[in-house]
Amino acid sequence: MEKVDLLIIGGSAGGIVTGQTARRQYKDASIAVIRKEKEGQVLVPCGLPYIFGTVGSPEKNIMPDKLLSGSNIDLIIDEVTSIDKQAKTVATASGKSIGYDRLVLATGADPIIIPIPGRDLENVFCAIKDVDYLNGLLRAVAAIKDVIIIGGGFIGLEFGDEFRKRGLNVTIVEMLPHCLELVFDEGFCTLAESQLTERGVSIKTGAKVEAILGEKKVTGVRLAGGEELKADLVFMCIGVRPNTQLAQDAGLEIGETKAVWVDEYGRTSNRDIFAVGDCAEKRSFFSKRPSALKLASIAAQEGRIVGANLLELRRRNEGVVGAFATIIGDSGVGMAGLTETQAKAAGFDVVTSDVKTPDKHPGSMPGAKEFGVKLVFEKATHELLGGQVCGGLTVGEVANVLAALIQSRMTASEVATFQYGTHPFFTPSPLVYPIVNAAELALAKL
Repeated sequence: MEKVDLLIIGGSAGGIVTGQTARRQYKDASIAVIRKEKEGQVLVPCGLPYIFGTVGSPEKNIMPDKLLSGSNIDLIIDEVTSIDKQAKTVATASGKSIGYDRLVLATGADPIIIPIPGRDLENVFCAIKDVDYLNGLLRAVAAIKDVIIIGGGFIGLEFGDEFRKRGLNVTIVEMLPHCLELVFDEGFCTLAESQLTERGVSIKTGAKVEAILGEKKVTGVRLAGGEELKADLVFMCIGVRPNTQLAQDAGLEIGETKAVWVDEYGRTSNRDIFAVGDCAEKRSFFSKRPSALKLASIAAQEGRIVGANLLELRRRNEGVVGAFATIIGDSGVGMAGLTETQAKAAGFDVVTSDVKTPDKHPGSMPGAKEFGVKLVFEKATHELLGGQVCGGLTVGEVANVLAALIQSRMTASEVATFQYGTHPFFTPSPLVYPIVNAAELALAKL
């Protein structure tokens, strides 16, 4: 029987970073990652939409295995079928038994398939992280004209924009009043929607797909209320559910969000088994209540915590803030923390502020775009709870800056006086730097 000090099940973002961190912390430990994907076939999860318009193929959206081999981490291509907690072994599909001192579950999440008529028809797809499957989708979209996307979250909008780059007729159907409504306040949602419609994407909000039509292959969808929309292909992206079957079969505790329960150190209900990424339950940075956030960036952060804690508890998870960004054409929207809507729903009494300014200075610089910032502060403590940004290609990094300010529990006064750098080509003017100006405006209300 093989035996390793640290065994990681799953080789995507959470599993890779856990292994890399463990190697830095425990130089002499034997570390192995076991995964189903063949060599050179682990996809960059956030890059899936860009296979279809920007990058061109799944093979150009791969995380290199050198991330493991370069850290002296063994790679085992196999599938774990069961965990024996008492013996501290796992069994695999190939008949192996592998022992461990510490085990990490990084089994991710699976797309939710809507249980509606027609879901099994040819040309119904979802965002499955598999090279062969996505090549099948790539072949399908090369032979069609009309696409219906069910779900108006980040994945739906990004796939919609990429399909549109191929010249396809794209319609996004979203049940909520706005696309991205779960992560942005209304003004930012409508901005993203307008950017999509300007690029030729049709959007139907407040609408529900009741059935997918066709005999063998998709011909359309029927909405609740009877309206029918033509489609050659349907793409479902309404969310994911944690992949917890191994954990459940092993008798590990499952949390409120149906993910594997973990403590602040990443330990499951069995102290020799840890969990990271989409399969592991999160807690909100703000309320400490279970959170359904699932992001590759969070998986990587958890990997850095768990990788350091495997043999000695060194790092603690203070909860998820959440930082997002997406791009439509050359315009982006991003956010970190709580929106105004979310903060109020969580019971916070808040003050908000909005500013807009060119993202370069002077505003006559080539390529300058309007840059908007909305900040949300708690009235009682003056602490920053969240921020939303819109503008050009810098919004992702600005959202990251906001996440850092939130995690530092900075007050409006501290945000208004934090030190930053500027440059005419890269940033707004130091005289009207939007994060600082928004904090100043909030202070006047506070």
